[in-house]
Amino acid sequence: AVRFEPIFKAFYERLVARGKAKKIALTACMRKLLTIINALVKRNEKWDATRHLSTVSVG
Repeated sequence: AVRFEPIFKAFYERLVARGKAKKIALTACMRKLLTIINALVKRNEKWDATRHLSTVSVG
Protein backbone atom coordinates (compact mmCIF):
# COMPACT_ATOMS: atom_id res chain seq x y z
CA ALA A 1 0.00 0.00 0.00
CA VAL A 2 2.87 2.39 0.77
CA ARG A 3 4.26 1.87 -2.71
CA PHE A 4 1.06 2.09 -4.76
CA GLU A 5 -1.75 3.76 -2.79
CA PRO A 6 -1.33 7.57 -2.72
CA ILE A 7 -3.02 7.91 0.68
CA PHE A 8 -0.65 5.54 2.43
CA LYS A 9 2.36 6.74 0.46
CA ALA A 10 1.76 10.33 1.59
CA PHE A 11 1.18 9.21 5.19
CA TYR A 12 4.42 7.18 5.18
CA GLU A 13 6.46 9.98 3.61
CA ARG A 14 5.15 12.52 6.14
CA LEU A 15 6.11 10.27 9.05
CA VAL A 16 9.62 9.71 7.67
CA ALA A 17 9.99 13.46 7.01
CA ARG A 18 9.09 14.12 10.66
CA GLY A 19 12.00 11.91 11.71
CA LYS A 20 10.31 8.58 12.34
CA ALA A 21 12.32 5.47 11.56
CA LYS A 22 11.25 3.77 8.32
CA LYS A 23 10.15 0.59 10.09
CA ILE A 24 8.09 2.59 12.58
CA ALA A 25 6.45 4.53 9.74
CA LEU A 26 5.73 1.30 7.88
CA THR A 27 4.20 -0.23 11.00
CA ALA A 28 1.99 2.86 11.43
CA CYS A 29 0.79 2.43 7.85
CA MET A 30 0.04 -1.24 8.44
CA ARG A 31 -1.98 -0.37 11.53
CA LYS A 32 -3.87 2.34 9.63
CA LEU A 33 -4.61 -0.08 6.79
CA LEU A 34 -5.88 -2.75 9.19
CA THR A 35 -8.12 -0.24 10.94
CA ILE A 36 -9.63 0.88 7.63
CA ILE A 37 -10.06 -2.70 6.41
CA ASN A 38 -11.74 -3.68 9.67
CA ALA A 39 -14.20 -0.79 9.34
CA LEU A 40 -14.92 -1.69 5.70
CA VAL A 41 -15.62 -5.31 6.55
CA LYS A 42 -17.79 -4.33 9.50
CA ARG A 43 -19.89 -2.01 7.32
CA ASN A 44 -19.79 -4.35 4.28
CA GLU A 45 -18.31 -1.58 2.09
CA LYS A 46 -15.73 -1.49 -0.65
CA TRP A 47 -12.54 0.57 -0.73
CA ASP A 48 -13.07 4.11 -1.99
CA ALA A 49 -9.84 6.12 -2.00
CA THR A 50 -11.67 9.44 -2.19
CA ARG A 51 -13.46 8.67 1.06
CA HIS A 52 -10.25 8.02 2.98
CA LEU A 53 -8.38 11.13 1.87
CA SER A 54 -9.30 12.83 5.14
CA THR A 55 -7.68 10.00 7.18
CA VAL A 56 -4.20 11.03 6.04
CA SER A 57 -3.62 13.42 8.96
CA VAL A 58 -0.85 12.63 11.41
CA GLY A 59 -1.94 13.02 14.98
